[in-house]
Amino acid sequence: MSEEAKLPEDDLGRALAVASSQAGQFERPHIGLVGDTYTILLSGKETAGRYCLIDMYVPPGGGPPLHRHDYEESFTVLEGEVEMVFRGVKATVRAGEVASIPANAPHRFKNESQGAARLLCVCSPAGLDELFVALGVPVATRTTAPPRLSEAEQKAFKEKAWALAGRYKTEFL
Repeated sequence: MSEEAKLPEDDLGRALAVASSQAGQFERPHIGLVGDTYTILLSGKETAGRYCLIDMYVPPGGGPPLHRHDYEESFTVLEGEVEMVFRGVKATVRAGEVASIPANAPHRFKNESQGAARLLCVCSPAGLDELFVALGVPVATRTTAPPRLSEAEQKAFKEKAWALAGRYKTEFL
């Protein structure tokens, strides 16, 4: 192999990571956030910061507000459908389809259907996983809804989100 094509040595400090969003041996943390439940299957700590993998349970009406962040993001819809808004243009993304969001592009998704949606989200590099942990609340299972917030709690949550956003290369629009 030529010098140009030589790969770095294997990083023996990294291990195989096995994860599951279901109860059992490899179950991961479930985070309630914006009415959704996000299960962090692989964190940036486990991938040397290269990416994170998140299982998203989005009930009817769920989804984050318009935002952008400095990392690539893709969504594979496993069940149901969501309405994506990308740079102001709406598109419905259904089970079996993938949506790719370039870094720094304004976007949001919302479940406008009558049934729950399930998405698999990959962010590269990692970082969104840490924002979710900092903002969300632990919940019991992959489909447990986060607690409803009072008006005062919603206001405090929004202030916290805005305060933390820059640290995680995110902007709410």
